[in-house]
Amino acid sequence: MLSNFHTHTTFCDGKNTPEEVVLSAIDKGFAALGFSGHAPTPSGSAYCMRDVAGYIAEITRLKEKYRGRMQIYLGAEEDLIGPVERRQFDYIIGSSHYFVAGDRYLPIDSNRDLFQKCLELFGGDPLVLAERYYQAFCDYITARKPDIVGHFDLITKFDEMGASLFLKNPAYEKIAGKYLLQAAKSGCLFEVNTGAIARGARTSPYPSEQLLHLLKKEGAGLILSSDSHQIETLDYFFAESKKYLYDIGFRELYTLFDGKFVPYAIA
Repeated sequence: MLSNFHTHTTFCDGKNTPEEVVLSAIDKGFAALGFSGHAPTPSGSAYCMRDVAGYIAEITRLKEKYRGRMQIYLGAEEDLIGPVERRQFDYIIGSSHYFVAGDRYLPIDSNRDLFQKCLELFGGDPLVLAERYYQAFCDYITARKPDIVGHFDLITKFDEMGASLFLKNPAYEKIAGKYLLQAAKSGCLFEVNTGAIARGARTSPYPSEQLLHLLKKEGAGLILSSDSHQIETLDYFFAESKKYLYDIGFRELYTLFDGKFVPYAIA
């Protein structure tokens, strides 16, 4: 079943209008599509939505206009520092994009220079950074229980673009695995996110293969997403990711259909 629930548009930092995205998804044969605009945060980030009411109204309009052609869902990607009014949305993706330093909000994934500033907060020690990042994220996941956990190991985004700090470090794997198992007890779905591959930063999706093996052992549910910011990437690397997950041992993924998260077989 072709679907994607991590989708950004011109209401935040995407390149296409919601209706352009809907028409492209219909052309690609999607059964369901979910929009997940970046919710506002205290950081005032330029990539967040500035017209949430307009976003809700537009997605609601598209739901009705294209009813019977494709199922459309109204979601939001909230950051742990900026939770939304949950009842306004069909689902939420819970993500962690920032470190807070006094009155500054430093994004972990915008670019390598800002990542380096995050690392400097912890004396340049990637293990201390990882411990702090995952501890805060897992506290949020446990308390909030978002429908979908977004790009769990986002701190590894730049690990293939220079000296590896995380993915080849057994000490890091131990930290990440400890917190992943903690987060998995929430019962949330974990997204397998191909967005960094589309941007040329990674060669495999989030979470890493090591973490996916742990999720398989825990019996956690997965949902495939592309973190799409333009219509060309709505189903980016989906076929390859399904084979990758099948080889790890997964036999099903989840989708949102008829208002419920339901499993379907990996073909």
